[in-house]
Amino acid sequence: MVFTLKKYITLLTLMFLAFVVKAQEDEVSFEMAVSKEKLGLNERLRVDFTMNRDGDNFNPPDFEGFRVVMGPAQSIRNSWVNGVRSYSKSYSYTLMPTEKGTFTIGQASIIVDGKAYKSLTKKIEVSAAVEDPNAPPSAESIADDNLHLVAEVSKSNPYLNEAVSVVYKLYVSNSIRVTNFRPIDSPKYNNFWSQDMPVQQYSAQQGTYEGKPYQYVILKRIVLYPQKTGKLDIEPLSLDVSVEVPTSRRDFFGRPLYTATNKTVSAGGRTLNVKELPLEGKPENFSGAVGKFDFSVTTSKKSLNASESLQASVKVSGSGNLKLFQLPEPNLPSALEVYEPEFDESIKTTIAGMQGSVKNNYTIVPSYKGKYPIPSINFSYFDPKTEKYISLASEQILINVIEGPSNGSASNNTANATNKQEVASTGNQFQFIKLKTELKPVGNSYFFGSTAYLLWLLAPLIFIPLAILFGKKREAIRGDVQGNKIKKANKLSRKYLSAAKKTLGNKEAFYVALEKALHNYLKAKLKIETSEFSKDKIAQLLTEKQVSQATSDGFIALLKNCEMARYSPFSNVQMQQDYNAASEVISTMDKQL
Repeated sequence: MVFTLKKYITLLTLMFLAFVVKAQEDEVSFEMAVSKEKLGLNERLRVDFTMNRDGDNFNPPDFEGFRVVMGPAQSIRNSWVNGVRSYSKSYSYTLMPTEKGTFTIGQASIIVDGKAYKSLTKKIEVSAAVEDPNAPPSAESIADDNLHLVAEVSKSNPYLNEAVSVVYKLYVSNSIRVTNFRPIDSPKYNNFWSQDMPVQQYSAQQGTYEGKPYQYVILKRIVLYPQKTGKLDIEPLSLDVSVEVPTSRRDFFGRPLYTATNKTVSAGGRTLNVKELPLEGKPENFSGAVGKFDFSVTTSKKSLNASESLQASVKVSGSGNLKLFQLPEPNLPSALEVYEPEFDESIKTTIAGMQGSVKNNYTIVPSYKGKYPIPSINFSYFDPKTEKYISLASEQILINVIEGPSNGSASNNTANATNKQEVASTGNQFQFIKLKTELKPVGNSYFFGSTAYLLWLLAPLIFIPLAILFGKKREAIRGDVQGNKIKKANKLSRKYLSAAKKTLGNKEAFYVALEKALHNYLKAKLKIETSEFSKDKIAQLLTEKQVSQATSDGFIALLKNCEMARYSPFSNVQMQQDYNAASEVISTMDKQL
């Protein structure tokens, strides 16, 4: 019984394998292969059409741009390996280009078992004639065919202020090796608000390029928010890549020898067609928010006494251009004293764009007893997925001031005070005439023994030591040349930072003043002249001074924003954020230097 069961299982296994082999044999493949995709005008091109099943009515393409030198040459290969039959049939052509340019070899067709099959097309680039058409391809041409830099753009026709991601990938064929690369020219991203997401570690991944297996490495990722409509160009990224390509020579063990060469690759320019936000249905209070958001208005408490304070928060959260629009402001009763809001943000930028929240925190102090409503606040945004405007409204909040002066009585007292003079009662309506007087002569005074006499007597004992200490301190200050320079630079830094605050809203004047303040601050702290300033030098010196990487990156980012402001539009919100960031960075750096 056991023996019969084993025979039954073995028979099923053999039948299953036979079924799989039969299925593989039944699958028809018909492919075209070329000897090279780039050649000179005086070189020859070999084209092979290969099938794994015998077919009829083979129909070649017209080979536009080429002249058939030889072919079709037919070859058949039939073999058995471990009991499995392998069949291959090929039609081969040798072509000669007739002119320079880029040509497409069209589809060939064949009929197998009454069903038509077609090959894929191939693009061939024909350049000027080469010196030796029979010479093996050069290392540069091999690298050119097997190395490609591609910029993948998430969306080619976004709306204004809609997130667009750009990922730069370096595709490398398995036949060559990349040993090093360095950027030659980096794009500026004019007319975009950009956020770079540095790649922490380069790792090779498997992929395909134009239908062929390749390995690729992600070199750069960036998120863009277009600030203008129409056609906006993304400048190309160019790299100098050091590669090793195989040669026709072999080593002792038969392995191919490699030769080193350098290749310049470019991702090529890309153009985005940025659409205007629709006018239909656009709310009056729309402030430029694009994305998907939630809106809320909250208070820390709803019941309190007069002269106590509460916090009111106006918050927008979600995904979109969180840094590029203004929050709505509450319209509060005049009896509530409101201070300037404190801006707070918690934003994380991913490949999909900005995500997180922004909010304004208001400090409110009521003056009088009563109930005061915080009216509903409206916030509108544009959703690019649904292509519609969305309006959100907060709920009305009622603030109950329990104890405090009455607003009405205070106004009555104020009105009465304008007509009548208040008389203060002393408690005694009548005063008796004093019987004993203390009369003093008018205008008769003596200097000797007076307070002024004693002060003049003690003044030399006090001021002479002070004058000596002041003189020594003054000499020490004069001798401290470096310290005087630092004080002067600090004074200039405070001056320009104050000037930057006064010019908020005027992009050019603000960023000129902000850049001067940052430069003078570094001149004071790092003790270098302004002529030595460059972002690389600054980053190196800050690292040597043991300034944290986050603080150093923040400082460099501010300098970059000052430079970008000359070419790109910056909103008032961005200017306020840059001013706050400058104050925070200088304060943090003071503690570390």
